[in-house]
Amino acid sequence: MYNMEKQHKLGKLHALERICMLLDEDSFREIGSNITNLEDAFNIKKGQFPYDGVITGYGTIGGQKVVIYSEDFTVIGGTLGKQHGFKIANAIRLAIESRCPVIGINDSGGARIQEGVNALAGYGEIFYYNTMASGYIPQISIIAGNCAGGAVYSPGITDFIFVIDNISQMFVTGPKVIKSVTNEDITADALGGANVHAARSGVAHFHMPDEKECFKRVRELIAIIPPCYEEGYLHSNAPSIPTYNSNVSFNDRLSDIIPEQSNQAYDVHDVINGIVDEDSFLEIQEEFARNIVVGFGRIKGVAIGIIADQPKFMAGALDCDSSDKAARFIRFCDCFNLPIITLTDVPGFFPGKEQEYKGIIRHGAKLLYAYSEATTIKINIILRKAYGGAYIAMSSKHLRADFVYAWPTAEIAVMGADGAADILYGKQMKNLDPAAKAAFRQEKIDEYNEKFMNPSIAAMHGYVDEIIKPEATRERIYGDIMILSDKRAMDSVQKKHGNIPL
Repeated sequence: MYNMEKQHKLGKLHALERICMLLDEDSFREIGSNITNLEDAFNIKKGQFPYDGVITGYGTIGGQKVVIYSEDFTVIGGTLGKQHGFKIANAIRLAIESRCPVIGINDSGGARIQEGVNALAGYGEIFYYNTMASGYIPQISIIAGNCAGGAVYSPGITDFIFVIDNISQMFVTGPKVIKSVTNEDITADALGGANVHAARSGVAHFHMPDEKECFKRVRELIAIIPPCYEEGYLHSNAPSIPTYNSNVSFNDRLSDIIPEQSNQAYDVHDVINGIVDEDSFLEIQEEFARNIVVGFGRIKGVAIGIIADQPKFMAGALDCDSSDKAARFIRFCDCFNLPIITLTDVPGFFPGKEQEYKGIIRHGAKLLYAYSEATTIKINIILRKAYGGAYIAMSSKHLRADFVYAWPTAEIAVMGADGAADILYGKQMKNLDPAAKAAFRQEKIDEYNEKFMNPSIAAMHGYVDEIIKPEATRERIYGDIMILSDKRAMDSVQKKHGNIPL
């Protein structure tokens, strides 16, 4: 019944093999195995294609129930007809009703042309149920072959997309059409391969070397994210959640990470790993917009989302792509009530005409909107720089963060002291000789640092709740999560919904 060898010749696993490798052993139960195509058209007969080219059912991953579907490229190229589409839509509906994640393994030549508008109807059903599921259950897409044309929009709606080297191809318009329209020669891999979507477009969230490693990472993701929306619920892998004043420990290594020079780079992963449980951090979109780091982790078993500026890239400045990346991640965490931990070290929004032309106003607004709208637990640690509008955007008290802390190295101001001195005292320095100018400038820089750059000023106004020692960060965050575990939003405005600047 299954043409395994045909897939193996393409260097790929068969649809059924993929399901069995991903799920717990002997847990898969197929649904709809007798459904076939209904159309008589263009040399296609009714019932010609077994299970209409997609295998659907349910199973478990690490004991967690999931619904799954896997397209079979050996059956008329995995093309989507009406029945094929309706099977996938029904699988998503089952996941919604069962309150569990849904996983789609995409390997399809696209819409089945022979079925005409009925194939498009199948896609429409899928998109509808993707949208219904969004924010209620996690949706995961694995691109394990071709995914072209309208088919790309189902993964595009889902929460996480996995791409695989030398296998994944995603694009709205393929190389042949591009050649006919623009006369441009481009390969399918250069147009929509794994590298493209992991590092350039930002469409993919995980970039894996092969199918086996891909399925392993999916299992890791399922283990850490909540299976469905549930109000006031902490997702933990511990048999019981420890109280915040038990087994208290401090990490002295955190106190040595921030360099003495404020313009010197460091790797924010060192801070993240010093806060979360050992080996628990699972990074999302690692290769895209590397000036910001997002991902999941655990603190004493409790799952959290982490957003951190990365000084190693672009000095951690926010740009269009990093704003989008963070905003999307914030909204996922908020959907499932995952606490959001923000680690701030941001010199501002990245300047330049390219960013302005690309719409940094619109993209930066998404970040502000996402943090403001989120009602889950929000805790912000200002590690070093927090300048200008970017300070506000990174989960500030003004956007209703529950707790904002500052390390002693924090600098909270409109801009850096050097730039402020040049703007404020530029006229006075204009006619000074070089030596006098340098001395006067340094005096004003020191004065600005003393008056505006230290965290005690923000703490005095209540914009920072406490100035804490770096080594106490993990315990402070955990205590806050415990006290806020039953948090309910108090402020609301009666309206249908807001209009996020997409």
